[in-house]
Amino acid sequence: MLFIFCPIRISRNICLSSLKLSIVPYSTEATSSVKKLSRTQKYQCLLDTKNVKNQKISPNFVTSFDHQKPTQCVDITNNEKQKNLYMQNKQEWQCIKLDSGKLRKHCFMLSKIRLTSLVVVTTMAGYALAPGPFDAFTFVACSMGTGLVSATANAINQFFEVPFDAQMSRTKNRVLVRGYLTPGHAIIFATVSGFSGLLLLYTQVNELTATLGAANLLLYTLIYTPMKRISILNTWVGSIVGAIPPLMGWASCVGNIISPGAWIMSGLLYAWQFPHFNALSWNLRPDYSRAGYRMMAVTNPKLCRKTALRYTAALMGLCYLAPVCDVTNYWFALLSTPLNAYFLYLAWEFHKHSDSKSSRKLFHFSLIHLPVLIVLMLINKKQWYSDDNGRRDMIPSEKKAIFTQF
Repeated sequence: MLFIFCPIRISRNICLSSLKLSIVPYSTEATSSVKKLSRTQKYQCLLDTKNVKNQKISPNFVTSFDHQKPTQCVDITNNEKQKNLYMQNKQEWQCIKLDSGKLRKHCFMLSKIRLTSLVVVTTMAGYALAPGPFDAFTFVACSMGTGLVSATANAINQFFEVPFDAQMSRTKNRVLVRGYLTPGHAIIFATVSGFSGLLLLYTQVNELTATLGAANLLLYTLIYTPMKRISILNTWVGSIVGAIPPLMGWASCVGNIISPGAWIMSGLLYAWQFPHFNALSWNLRPDYSRAGYRMMAVTNPKLCRKTALRYTAALMGLCYLAPVCDVTNYWFALLSTPLNAYFLYLAWEFHKHSDSKSSRKLFHFSLIHLPVLIVLMLINKKQWYSDDNGRRDMIPSEKKAIFTQF
């Protein structure tokens, strides 16, 4: 509690309290009883003097006194609020304690469960689209292994980006930023899930799928993550990362990715990510700029809009290429045309207007576009395996070859 006694002349108390500014008379006798300020405090007062110079002071924050009145004391602090502030600071610096009751929830958040789920779904779609027999055990093993590897990549990504995530509104509530888990917990989680996922893919699926998973993990954590703060090329690298899971599904089914059809869904995922992410990042430009990320929406907005439009058009072209590569029938090309046409229209609107409304529409429709497109591809798949004899439905040329042998 600080008291100032004053009856002779008027001075301004420049060292402002967080609550109130007092203008009071003082005497030279009273000043001798006031504890001397430290050199740091004096310097801070001088800075505050410069900052408030020539500024008007609201009457609501000023308490004036009659010069005729005897010596008075004025309380310029509030013990209760200072106590609450002290308790908040004390709680902020407490040691992180692991809440075992919320451990599963925090692990899901660390793995970015929604993004990991999308990766697993595209892997399943790649497996289902491949022209090979369906094996339930391989299908489940591939899905689980891919999910564990994706969780590892996301955990490592969050481990590296804690100081930058704390500066962004979209990421400031992540578990490492909030202190729900420590960086040590993240490393343990990433080590266990990564080793388990790659081992599962290698032993229960095949070597090619495990190799693709390991390559994607390294590409995401060691190239894409640091590149986000260096170059806008990070968007292209990130799109490659998103395009590999369908290849993993295809490889787990047929054991190779040399067929042109193996790259159709991978190409669709690669192209889809540009309108999806560019539209998302458009309204997050202040966040990305504050955190120091080199995104197209921040450094080159014109290129950001053009890229979204170009790859949306490329996506439509890939859909027409799918029946040519014997991945789907021609009904897929026909049924996907209205869907892709509207997607292209939204990308054109975003390119033309480049405002928040058009970017939100493009982003929200991209979330609908991808699952609908995958479902259309699976419904119109050209080569299916029969459940009765475990063999795929043969195309006419193969049937003719068998009849020739007989």
